Amino acid sequence: MKKSHGWMSNIPGEALLLLTAVVWGTGFVSQRKAMEGMQPFVFIALRFFLGCLVLLPVLLARIPHGKGKTNNAFSWRGKTKGLILPSVICGLFLFAGTSVQQLGIMTTSASKAGFLTSLYLVLVPVLGFVVGKKVNLWVWIGVVLALVGVWFLSIGVEMSVQKGDILLIIGALFWALQILALDHFTDKRDALGLAFGQFLTAAILGTVVSLITENAPLVSNLSAWWSLLYSGIVAVGIGFTLQVVGQSKVNPALASLILSLEAVFALLGGMVFLGERLSGREWLGCAVMLAAVILVQLKGQQQKPEAESQ
Repeated sequence: MKKSHGWMSNIPGEALLLLTAVVWGTGFVSQRKAMEGMQPFVFIALRFFLGCLVLLPVLLARIPHGKGKTNNAFSWRGKTKGLILPSVICGLFLFAGTSVQQLGIMTTSASKAGFLTSLYLVLVPVLGFVVGKKVNLWVWIGVVLALVGVWFLSIGVEMSVQKGDILLIIGALFWALQILALDHFTDKRDALGLAFGQFLTAAILGTVVSLITENAPLVSNLSAWWSLLYSGIVAVGIGFTLQVVGQSKVNPALASLILSLEAVFALLGGMVFLGERLSGREWLGCAVMLAAVILVQLKGQQQKPEAESQ
């Protein structure tokens, strides 16, 4: 895959994706807390507008000044036009995944939401295989192990499923589609420009849906603003940008497995900040999930083409 430009090009894609998982995992706590004093779609709109504001100075700094132009300069005229359609497509999947996730998290715990969302790790290689991408045996073994981990962590012995759980499972499909869309478009397009474009698309869609569907007070508790700031600036502005740049260096199946660690960090965040606790069954699921990710990191990359491993 194409290398990303800028200082982040010196950091391994796996490290960027792991940091993304930490940011996203702890972000589930802020998403859960924000729903105590804010409507879901206005929250979505504001968090993605904040993400745009975080990334905008970085893009402006890359505009060439004067007559000299560097290879790292972001050419508005040359590149922006080619980013419009990819940004809309990725932004649609991003908005759909975020919306269903946000509605689902209102009726389930942050830790459970994290692991149900991580079901996209199963869907990414399956959907990739359907469109002709190669997936080696080690990745499939990792996917099976990860699915077992999600089972122990998310499905109780009594096999009960809440409405929020169903919404989060549907959201996993949209996250898988977003990962595959990013993998397709970042190969020949500016990664940071694409990140900004998808944020803006999601923010606009969130605003439209909020104006149409939300009549109650948009913000009923001022404390929700702290959760919004963390979710918008850190989870979106920083987290999704790291995802786009990191994913431009890593096979999508491997990327999805590394990003699935967000479920572990969501669980830890729920324990620390929301008082949620793990059962023995859930600890087992966490261990199996970690084993799956480590397996794919050690073995899943061995069959990567030379062009992608450079």
